[in-house]
Amino acid sequence: MSVVLDITVRDKTGTGKSRETRNNGMIPGIVYGGDEAPISIAVKHNEVLKAINSGQFISSMIELSHEGDKHKVITKDIQFHPVTDMPLHIDFYRVTSKSEIEVEVSVNFIGEENSPGLKQGGALNVVRYAVEVKCPAGNIPDNIEVDISAMEIGDAIHISDVELPKGVVPSISDRDFTIATIVNSRTSKTDEEEEVDAGEEPETEETAETDNES
Repeated sequence: MSVVLDITVRDKTGTGKSRETRNNGMIPGIVYGGDEAPISIAVKHNEVLKAINSGQFISSMIELSHEGDKHKVITKDIQFHPVTDMPLHIDFYRVTSKSEIEVEVSVNFIGEENSPGLKQGGALNVVRYAVEVKCPAGNIPDNIEVDISAMEIGDAIHISDVELPKGVVPSISDRDFTIATIVNSRTSKTDEEEEVDAGEEPETEETAETDNES
């Protein structure tokens, strides 16, 4: 477990108390789920920012510590300030390492340098930058690798083409959804643009002057 946060339990809640918590350098939040009652908490602002910047705050199991009590959780939701993008409130969901959860995992494309389609001038058209999966809380993948090294222009790669880690399955199971395609990025002229009307000559400076004299 890579992220450990010390928390303070809040006895009083509400808009005014949440604002006071933020003014004291803390971020209000809640821990819920499992067989225990929800508890209102506060976490140090700088610790939360450090955890977010580590890239593991969303996609990893987190341990919350309070006076010797440990809570294994995942981040369920973060509210951000619309202007400053600073975190305002966090929802944590209690889990065990074997709990099956649904999380969104980012897609990491590999093999671009070997893709025939990209070598021929094609472009990678990403349909999904992340995929929602079901997996044990203790086995959340850092990312999902999608190999495009064999893709030609016009090819598409679907979730069924991707080798997922053991115990990880896509949340969407009723269709084989597309993750990315290789499209032709070259803009070719249409026949209309290429054809020149046989009876129409492009106007030059000389023909324009002749027309004006007449």
